[in-house]
This record gives sequence, C-alpha cells and structure tokens, in this order.
Amino acid sequence: MNTEISNIIEASLFAAGESLTVNELQNLFSVEDRPDKRRVKECLEQLQQDYQEKPIELIETASGFRFQVRTKYADWVSRLWEEKPVKYGRALLETLAIIAYQQPATRGEIEEIRGVSVSTNVIRTLLEREWVNVIGHKEVPGKPALYATTKEFLDYFSLQTLAELPPLATLQNIDILKATDIQLKLGEEAVEPEGATNEEE
Repeated sequence: MNTEISNIIEASLFAAGESLTVNELQNLFSVEDRPDKRRVKECLEQLQQDYQEKPIELIETASGFRFQVRTKYADWVSRLWEEKPVKYGRALLETLAIIAYQQPATRGEIEEIRGVSVSTNVIRTLLEREWVNVIGHKEVPGKPALYATTKEFLDYFSLQTLAELPPLATLQNIDILKATDIQLKLGEEAVEPEGATNEEE
C-alpha cells in the first residue's frame, strides 16, 4: 500500500499543476484508506529523493508541495510556448525587492531607499500580480498604505517563508538587482509597466 500511496500522491501532484498541502493530499483517499500526515510526509520526502537527478523537482512552497522544472532547463521548456513571458523593468524589480526585505513598507519609504519616485503603474502591476498587497496603514499624517509580500510571491519564487530570502545587510546604496536571486528570476521574464517611462531603466 505504501507504494500505491506514493504513486497516488505523485500522480496527483503532476495533475494538479499547483501546490497541494499535506491535508489536500490526505483527502484524496477514502476515510478507511487515508494515510496519516507522517506517512504522507514520508512519501513526499521519498519522492524528493527519487527526483534528485531528474530535470523535474518536487519543492515545498508556502502553499504546499509542487513539481516544477529545474531552473537549468527553463530556457528549453519555455520554447514550447510561442508567447514570450512579460519582462519587468528595473523600477518594478527594485520596488519588489525593497518590499520583500523592508516590509511592511510605505510608498514613501520605498522612494526614500530608491532615491526616485515610484510610479503608480509599478505598484498597480505588483498588486495585479498578487505579489504584494496592502496590509494596513501607517499611523502618521496621511496614513499611507503599508505594502507587504503575499503567499503568491513566495510560491512564485519557490520559497516557503521570507526567511529563505538571500541575506541582505542593507538596502541603502546597493544594487538590488544584483544582490538577490529574486530579480535574477524576474529579469528573465522585459518591459517597464506602461506609463512608467519617467523611471530610470
């Protein structure tokens, strides 16, 4: 039965196309055949080992477990789709990196670190991608919105928690685009959000 449990979990993760939690994997089984959490986790750990030398890996994100193509094969796999992924400009990448490390952060705080204004379109794009959201307002005059990253942000960058972000001693006077793995991944994806031409590239 252990092999069958593992096979069911493996097949379900492939079919889902998104992260599945341990609870969701448990619920695939009828009550009388349902494995406990320990057994499911053991199967997941074994699957991770089984795929260590494969071009596909099983990773854990903030939303659960999922299969994904290893980064080294991404260029080849991307050729399956005619439509190229959207690229994002430097302003958006820096803004996202600042929010990730400084959160919660106001627009003014982001602008202070970057040294230039932040386009409304940059903030709108981050909100539309659901990589950041407004978690409240700072208790200062004007009550500016406080921005923080989301579970979708963690999932996209294959992170379980913010603690897995690359260490960054300071955001001031640093080339953020070269300092973290976040923008290296995003940098492969091209175009400043429309209307953000007043920002430096």
